[in-house]
Amino acid sequence: MGHIKLVTEIPGPKSRKALANHERYVPRALALGFPAFIQEAEGALLTDVDGNQFIDLAGGVGVLNVGHSDPHVVGVAREQLERFVHTDYTVAPYTLYGELAERLTRLVPGAEKAAFFNAGAEAVENSIKIARAYTGRKAIISFEGGFHGRTWLALALTSKTTPYKQGFLPLAGEVYRVPYAYPYRPPVQPRDGESFGEACARLLDSIFTRYVAAEDVAALIVEPVLGEGGFVVPPDDYLPALKRRCEEHGIVFIADEVQSGFGRTGEMFAIEHSGVEPDLVILAKSLAAGMPLSAVVGRAEVMDAPREGALGGTYPGNPVALASAMAVLDAFEDGHLLERSREIGDRIKDRFSSLAERVEMIGDVRGIGSMIAVEFVRDRESKEPARGEVGEILKLAAERGVLALSAGVDGNCIRFLAPLVITDEQLDEALDVLENCIQEVAVTRETTPPGALANPT
Repeated sequence: MGHIKLVTEIPGPKSRKALANHERYVPRALALGFPAFIQEAEGALLTDVDGNQFIDLAGGVGVLNVGHSDPHVVGVAREQLERFVHTDYTVAPYTLYGELAERLTRLVPGAEKAAFFNAGAEAVENSIKIARAYTGRKAIISFEGGFHGRTWLALALTSKTTPYKQGFLPLAGEVYRVPYAYPYRPPVQPRDGESFGEACARLLDSIFTRYVAAEDVAALIVEPVLGEGGFVVPPDDYLPALKRRCEEHGIVFIADEVQSGFGRTGEMFAIEHSGVEPDLVILAKSLAAGMPLSAVVGRAEVMDAPREGALGGTYPGNPVALASAMAVLDAFEDGHLLERSREIGDRIKDRFSSLAERVEMIGDVRGIGSMIAVEFVRDRESKEPARGEVGEILKLAAERGVLALSAGVDGNCIRFLAPLVITDEQLDEALDVLENCIQEVAVTRETTPPGALANPT
């Protein structure tokens, strides 16, 4: 029996009513990408208010690695909710904070201390505060295609204009951007005897020469695998080459693991694939299975640089969120979810690599663990991004019971962030739907004049 169960058209009558309410009372900036309103979720399945059941390949944008409504997470959160919900840790402390900090520092490479916040962007901004306090410097290096959040400083670090930055200038200053090591769209050609990873790392030297002195740079912030930028996996020697340059110049190396952490790449953290030990690591999303919680973890010397009282807030380290995170770490202890992540990734890669032999619109299939993306192009020679086609594919998939997401600066990638508890049967059923949608759009494109497909924002 299939897991997709559509009892009404999509959206159904109750979802249409909810959509009207949204349009009447919610600002248009909160744009909805899915036409159904969810009432229940379990594992990798979503059920909307009309009783339609969908397979979820988005996982709350990478938040539900342990699955929706995991019984252990729900049970632990409920127990904490019944004890107490909030005191503000720095006003009336509780043991959960230190207990989770200890567990995370034992898991994250090079980490010795941890501080908790509410969301990824908040952790990003606090990591920069920590780095500036430690170095006494101001400038920050980030990367093309990187995404670090939507708050003021985080948005300055993020590398995409529309819809994130347009109309919100000026942003925080002293941010300098470097091209990322993008194998499918190489930003530089290696010199004789030079690897692609080293060639891309060399671009950082050019920044130091032309735009900002290395001695003025507080931190370099990098995603070990680009997230919103299209799930780009850099060469093996790229991150080590960046880290060497940071060590040479006294720059704090920050790994943003908001989307790539907690088993998504087949290791607990994506940075583990490189062997690099960052000075600071940013965690969020699947840290607490949907509860608002983020963290900055790192070397004690760096973490202790801000003076007493310099970090904090009213809600960071909420006890219910901390309890949920403890349950998430329990789920990863036996290694099964990490193994499952690799299995899911292999299954997706095999399916779309095979499809690429028949569909010219597929330019690249890439990823590591279950952090997989398929990049679509209008033709393989020019690699012109096929953004409109991706929008049409995702729209069709949603109408047929599969929730998936786009990615990439040009919006021309489909990314996979399915809960790691998805079954083979559920995954295959969802991939069947996506494959049919891709083939349908590919055929339509062959008979449609250039530019006729919309480019949704």
